[in-house]
Amino acid sequence: YVGQEKLRPQTGWLPLAFALDWNRPPRQMNSTSFFYNHSSQWRYEKVSAQELLSPLADASKYSGHLIDFNVRAERMGWLPSAPQLGRNPLGIKAEADKAGLSPTEFTAQALKSGDLRMACEQPDSSSNHPRNLFVWRSNLLGSSGKGHEYMQKYLLGTESGIQGEELGASDGIKPEEVEWQTAAIEG
Repeated sequence: YVGQEKLRPQTGWLPLAFALDWNRPPRQMNSTSFFYNHSSQWRYEKVSAQELLSPLADASKYSGHLIDFNVRAERMGWLPSAPQLGRNPLGIKAEADKAGLSPTEFTAQALKSGDLRMACEQPDSSSNHPRNLFVWRSNLLGSSGKGHEYMQKYLLGTESGIQGEELGASDGIKPEEVEWQTAAIEG
């Protein structure tokens, strides 16, 4: 039976790596979306969705910037994300208890009223910026990460080799679903 040598190591680290003792099945965000969002690569994106569409598609249904499609997918639950909400879930639970509602009811009402927003809609907000970066068996800033200059500037706050202009400095397509801030958060 070829391949069974990998089963034992996997059963040892799987519950720890994916928090299987908390909830099943695990929901993992894909790293492409995470780094595109949090390293502010979308602020430099000049490709429009219309350029990628099939000639047979109805272009009016696909408006906006490429980051907008990630936001829509996260909002509809198709794309797991981290962080998910613009506020700490523990604080949301406390607010729900104060209001006498379940956390689910409170969150649904707050999202509908606009009192609570998805974190992906405000990627440059300091409350939605990642504070910890745990890299396991990867060379993120070397060969594994695409767009390392953006990661250096926006994730780590170090010098970078970014050569392009942000959409704010040019007449590029700005996102419809994402709140644009003139100065992006660095580091």
